[in-house]
Amino acid sequence: MLLKDVKIGETCIVERIHLPFRTERRLEALGMTKETPVSVLNRKGKGILIIKLRGTRFALGYNITKNIEVRRVEQNEQ
Repeated sequence: MLLKDVKIGETCIVERIHLPFRTERRLEALGMTKETPVSVLNRKGKGILIIKLRGTRFALGYNITKNIEVRRVEQNEQ
């Protein structure tokens, strides 16, 4: 599943990031690493997602969210 497909209020776990090297490293520097939980707080026009990552809110555009693979959080993982 891709991050762009996660619904508002859902939490998911980052599996893989398929972005250009510099963008991928920047997201890692901000805390988006493998196995990190990400919550979708809101959606804005044209595919922009507002997410909560390690206690901080971020806005990510469609071109980024369509390249981040995630999996849903299971009940026993919360």
